[in-house]
Amino acid sequence: MAEHATEDQWTVVDDYLNDLLAPGDEALTAALADSEAAGLPHIAVAPNQGKFLHLIARIQGARRVLEIGTLGGYSTIWLARALPADGVLVTLEYDPRHAEVARGNLARAGLDKIAEVRVGPALDSLPGVAADHPDPFDLVFIDADKANNPHYVEWALRLTRPGSVLIVDNVVRGGRVTDDSGAAPDIRGIRAALQMIADHPKLDGTALQTVGAKGYDGFALARVLP
Repeated sequence: MAEHATEDQWTVVDDYLNDLLAPGDEALTAALADSEAAGLPHIAVAPNQGKFLHLIARIQGARRVLEIGTLGGYSTIWLARALPADGVLVTLEYDPRHAEVARGNLARAGLDKIAEVRVGPALDSLPGVAADHPDPFDLVFIDADKANNPHYVEWALRLTRPGSVLIVDNVVRGGRVTDDSGAAPDIRGIRAALQMIADHPKLDGTALQTVGAKGYDGFALARVLP
């Protein structure tokens, strides 16, 4: 028989799992504290979600990661820590203030030689990423403005190789993903990106709903095919 839980219980369970399997350290805790002090929105991934990204990158054997949407660099730290010493992570952030916080957090974590923060609209930055990093990325994490998700998926396909992994965050939005009215730009973008994953001959993917301290949402996971 299925069991039901309240949102308060989701948070309690997340706290238990985070303490057990994804405990914070000085750099991660300070990254969240500095983001809070700078007034950044409280939309960073949860610790267990950050650990999930880290493990996916490790399982993938990633050496090169592209992140679209940096915020304060919390998820960036998790991803960069999965890379070898000569690994490369490029992360794109729209807001210069957010990027400044992220750079400080990455430097304190000792990852500023691996992780490069580029500032500006991601769709403006991506051609430069393609020019400066001709080798394909092994993993792309998309967690930026949702209306542009289909464009980000298109760019991810250009910048990856067969076997690369794409993760698109926040694809459920409290269940609003089922709204097919087209009224909300974020939902239009999410649905278009999911449709691309379903239809594109070079993508094989799925999406999962999640609950926890960050509420009710979900993510899509796709693999690039030959």
